[in-house]
Amino acid sequence: MTAVFLWGTADFSGGYGSRRANAFVLTAFSHVAAFALMIAVALLLHPELPSLQSILWGMAAGAIGGFSLAIFYRALASGQMGLTAPIAALLGAAIPTLADIAMEGAPGRLTIAGFALAIFAIWLITRSEPGDIGAEPGDGPSATDAISGPPKSVAMAALAGVGFAGFYICVHQATGSPVWIAATSRIGSITATAIAVLATRAPLRLDPPRMALGVAAGWLDITASALFIYASQHGRLDEAVVITSLYPAVTVILARIVLKERFSRWKVVGLLAALAAVPMIAAG
Repeated sequence: MTAVFLWGTADFSGGYGSRRANAFVLTAFSHVAAFALMIAVALLLHPELPSLQSILWGMAAGAIGGFSLAIFYRALASGQMGLTAPIAALLGAAIPTLADIAMEGAPGRLTIAGFALAIFAIWLITRSEPGDIGAEPGDGPSATDAISGPPKSVAMAALAGVGFAGFYICVHQATGSPVWIAATSRIGSITATAIAVLATRAPLRLDPPRMALGVAAGWLDITASALFIYASQHGRLDEAVVITSLYPAVTVILARIVLKERFSRWKVVGLLAALAAVPMIAAG
């Protein structure tokens, strides 16, 4: 549950920072800060180095997760955090569960009900309603963006969710010290986001507030990742995914308290349904 709080807070920090900074630049910077933290922890604790195969799995997980995280931060910045975060969490939890289903058999009734609830929740969250965007002026999309903004942010959140699922599956293949695996995963994420920065010719500018948010997001994210790796190594993947996929609740609460985001009655119902669907999907 500690990872839930850390990931939720990291996503809020990264998403908020990306509102006035390039998402790939901010993510790359946050991953550099995260890598520095994990290397320091590894040198302090002296854990045994993992095998080359585990290092490669960790780097692959980091490359997929890092690129997806940048897209997710952009989605959080361009739409309401409380509406985009649950979608990424749903897909991130559902895909690893489907992988288990393919290997272990058909899901139970509760899982099937969870998929149905998730579809219903996504429909409620994404349906267009006037006045849904309620952030403070200057903090996010304008009123004229309320109609055109959410579908784009939802699509980016969905793409990020697929990438998060790839991160979960790849990192689960790595064995050994969670600290070293988390550190090596950031080599992959730094490489992926750096390539994206170069490909998009993004300006390499971050003001001090955005740098602080990037460091906070990076440190919180890497700590949560290490805790997730430890949990997945000592239990089932779907159980670890399902518990940590509850992180949008933290992001939603912070968006409501800090950004004063407002939601229509039906979107609140959709949000609650999405959060409820996460544990149902992998329960079977």
